[in-house]
Amino acid sequence: MRDLRRLFPLWLLTALLLLPRPAAATPVPQDRIVAIVNNGVIVRTELDQRTRTIEAQLRQQGVSLPSEAVLRRQVLERMIMDRIQLQLAARSGIHVDNDTLNNAMRNIAGRNHLTLNQFRDTLERDGYNYDRFRQNIREEITISRLHQREVADRVTVTSQEVDNFLATMKKQADRNKEFHLAHILIAVPEAPSPEQIETARAKAETVLKLLKGGADFEQTAIAMSDGQQALKGGDLGWRKAGQLPSLFAEPVERMKPGEISGLIRSPSGFHIIKLIAVRGEQPHIITQFLVRHIVIRTDQLVSDSDARNELEQLRARILGGDDFAALARAHSQDPATAPNGGTMGWLSADDVGPRVTQVLESLKPGEVSEPFRTQLGWQIMQVVQRRQHDSTAEFQRARAREVLRKRKTEEELGLWLRRLRDESYVVYRLKAPAG
Repeated sequence: MRDLRRLFPLWLLTALLLLPRPAAATPVPQDRIVAIVNNGVIVRTELDQRTRTIEAQLRQQGVSLPSEAVLRRQVLERMIMDRIQLQLAARSGIHVDNDTLNNAMRNIAGRNHLTLNQFRDTLERDGYNYDRFRQNIREEITISRLHQREVADRVTVTSQEVDNFLATMKKQADRNKEFHLAHILIAVPEAPSPEQIETARAKAETVLKLLKGGADFEQTAIAMSDGQQALKGGDLGWRKAGQLPSLFAEPVERMKPGEISGLIRSPSGFHIIKLIAVRGEQPHIITQFLVRHIVIRTDQLVSDSDARNELEQLRARILGGDDFAALARAHSQDPATAPNGGTMGWLSADDVGPRVTQVLESLKPGEVSEPFRTQLGWQIMQVVQRRQHDSTAEFQRARAREVLRKRKTEEELGLWLRRLRDESYVVYRLKAPAG
């Protein structure tokens, strides 16, 4: 019997198997409701199931567990946020159709070298309900689409921002370093009163005192943090200096591995970070191909067979000594490259799809491929030269844009989630933990 944990990364299983199920349409006894969320409810059986799975995940990671009451409170908060987002998605008309869902299921199965039927058998053999798994996948995609529409699609990164980012990074001696961080957030509501701010500050100072006194950071984050990664022990993973939230960048530069920051204030609340480790970066070297091609497109008069036969004849002429460039100028139907003898310039795997990359990697300089089909049409390709290219500068610019977009998206997502939570009607029916 195959262990399901070997088929999927733990984070993926957790994300998929822990998503809340939609509230049942039938009446739910009052003593089983642990939270009312707008026009829906979360019931004890849902909370129990999700808490048990979180406990199993934390034990497998070797993380000390907080008390059951504290863990249940944290899990319930995450379930409430998931439920609020799914409700908004439904009101906004965000729908994941069966074709999209089926493709996602096939992709998951394929990444684990299984057919969809084998994947279903494996799930059920390991005790997971296949229909529930499908529903959890649907909800994961739904929330992702909601984030994309409400936040990510509204984030823009200008060329000037990229230029400024790179200029700033060049001034930093350690710009190539990566930082592994953990994080605790003691949140405040939107537009908090002075009393709410002081209450949060007092709690944050208590947490910081515990950490400085030797308390385990992971366990403390699980028990006390309001951050999105709380149930992962506050782990933010590895990040470049430019990927750090703006308010973390300066403190991190002054810290040594193992150190814990003081309180860092932001509109979201009070932050505490721990620098777990630091590492450097190597130059970005890629393989590039100098390529030229001949394209024949199909239409109502030219079939796939016709296009392939014409390219086979052209390839035979090239192998017989005819000039590739002259034949490309005379026969290729790609207007962008035909006038230049079919030359496409220097290409890397990042510039073309997997199919073309496979063809290029199979060719030695001077060789001409067999005809093959892409979205552009039927074509043959010739690799003129290969080279190892240091694309560090181009890579840094592309990554800078990605980093800025991710940073802005994360910051906006945090604010958006806080506003969404503050605007929602939530009533707790779960008994609060003592103390």
